[in-house]
Amino acid sequence: MTNSALPRERLYQELQQPIDQVSLARAALYIAQEDYPYLVADDYLAMLDRMADTLRQRLPKALYPLKIIRAINDYLFVDLNFRGNSVDYYDPRNSFLNEVLERRVGIPITLSLVYLELAHRIGFPMVGVSMPGHFLIRPTVDEMDIFVDPFNQGEILFEQDCRDRLKQMFGDAAQIEPQHLAPITPATFLVRMLTNLKLIYLQNRDVPKALDAINRILLIYPQAVSEWRDRGLIHYQQGQLGEAQRDLERYLFEHPDAPDAFEIRRVIEQIESVQDEP
Repeated sequence: MTNSALPRERLYQELQQPIDQVSLARAALYIAQEDYPYLVADDYLAMLDRMADTLRQRLPKALYPLKIIRAINDYLFVDLNFRGNSVDYYDPRNSFLNEVLERRVGIPITLSLVYLELAHRIGFPMVGVSMPGHFLIRPTVDEMDIFVDPFNQGEILFEQDCRDRLKQMFGDAAQIEPQHLAPITPATFLVRMLTNLKLIYLQNRDVPKALDAINRILLIYPQAVSEWRDRGLIHYQQGQLGEAQRDLERYLFEHPDAPDAFEIRRVIEQIESVQDEP
């Protein structure tokens, strides 16, 4: 079994459990194991347990949700000095939970993961919210209509704040859709983590690692149609024509009316013309 096969098998098995039993932290550490083959997942899970034990001792006597959030914020961002890495946002280490726990810097989704894991351990239910361009979390107690931004020191936001932030990032025409603020599944959470890694690796021209990220996305979510296209185009650029054709044909089969269907068909025709050459 290859170095990457065992962590992927572990990742896949973790996600076969009932949703409420999936450990996001464990799954994220299995993702990291491909880059850190000597990583022991239980060591970092124990680190989160110890952090939660300390946090539990600092909780207020009156366990009102806002006071719990304030206690988590004080512990994570003041005492431990976790922070968003705005200086080197696209450093791949920001996307690996082991590095985030050791270096105490990360991007919105990995800092959210740390926050969610601590909240879960102290019995304060929270969920991830996959808002475009900026990952958030929210409590699910007492129908609280607030959001927490771990990248910005646990800042508390309301829905209008989220609308304003989306417009700042994408322009005045950007609109919040209901699914942007809805809780996401563990699989969706992990796919977003891997998509971040994929884009970073493509930007850095690290094709093998970009392919690894795509392969894990498709392992978790085979219905991610655009990943079949992207993997096919990478195979094509690498001269792996058989693999390219299979992926691109699957993309068109699943999405025959895709906006780029004409261009993808042209690529397939070019592959076929090369393969037909004597």
